[in-house]
Amino acid sequence: MSTSMLAIRREQASTAAAPGTPEAPRPPQEATKRRESLWIERLLRLFTTVGLGFINPVVRLCRGENPRQQVRELWRQLGVPLLAIAVFLFAWSQASGRIQTSLGQIPGPIAVAKQARSLWEDHKAERAKAAAFYERQERRNAARLAKDPNARITPVKYTGKPTYIDQILTSLKTVFTGFLLATLVAVPLGILCGLSRTVNASLNLLIQIFKPVSPLAWLPLVTIIVSAVYVTADPLFEKSFLISSITVTLCSLWPTLINTGVGVNSIDRDLLNVARVLQLKWTTRLFKLVLPSSLPLIFTGMRLSLGVGWMVLIAAEMLAQNPGLGKFVWDEFQNGSSDSLARLMVAVLTIGIIGFLLDRIMHTVQSLLDFGVRR
Repeated sequence: MSTSMLAIRREQASTAAAPGTPEAPRPPQEATKRRESLWIERLLRLFTTVGLGFINPVVRLCRGENPRQQVRELWRQLGVPLLAIAVFLFAWSQASGRIQTSLGQIPGPIAVAKQARSLWEDHKAERAKAAAFYERQERRNAARLAKDPNARITPVKYTGKPTYIDQILTSLKTVFTGFLLATLVAVPLGILCGLSRTVNASLNLLIQIFKPVSPLAWLPLVTIIVSAVYVTADPLFEKSFLISSITVTLCSLWPTLINTGVGVNSIDRDLLNVARVLQLKWTTRLFKLVLPSSLPLIFTGMRLSLGVGWMVLIAAEMLAQNPGLGKFVWDEFQNGSSDSLARLMVAVLTIGIIGFLLDRIMHTVQSLLDFGVRR
């Protein structure tokens, strides 16, 4: 072999990387693109988690990732639902004009939208009245204090009628209070039922008896008990709020209780046996083994309980005439005006949309904690 060929091979061998030599660092531009790609993927996963997965095909389409596939995915996630809604609205508008009731013709989508806007305008007008009332009160109080610095000022609360938005907020506050109480009761009891066969046997019959009881049966009993027990000159909570919240609690705790018990009972017994052999503390077993293993079913039960609680609340508010969306529905039913039907349909759509959003909130929390199955 010639000397020139040997020199060329030595030069190639010296420039080649050794087997154990670390890879040369990537160029700055490539590292930046890699970080951007990871950030975008995390953002897309977040969109999917919160129920905005239809944004993902748009982002990927803008990035040029398989345009044909992304267009199909966008049509499936956004186009098909919008088409279904359009078909529903068209069928509703066509059918509404052919049905006559004692209150007049069934309102179509346009009439319902007009009443929704009217309810919003009523809310803004009522808030303007409240603001003007408090402004006048402040001026009067300032004038009294100017005349007599020692004058006793007692603030007066505005007592105008609750608007549609106020009733929505009242219902949301009530359902979350009842749901929280139900969770605080159901989760510990479910854990005890799952860990102890004796506790499960003692409570199972009671659970099966009280689980199917209707809120319409609970409500009169709760009303009588709260009216007899909650007697005070300066109440912290209104009786109507307590009655509705407790009724929601009694009707919505069962899904969480049952799912928690099933989740705890399905834990691998070998893990619990190892914990006993290692003589782990009871709190350690609870927070390191029991809860992490059963949280998927606990969250499933909580989602079901929140949905049940929302349905129960509307019925309870209608029957007891407690403030909230249920009372609004009943008042409009009793009103009998030409706009009542449209307002009733606004309330029905509001109840459905809020129920959907409550379920999505629970699903999002479950997914963010990585305890649920991502859809």
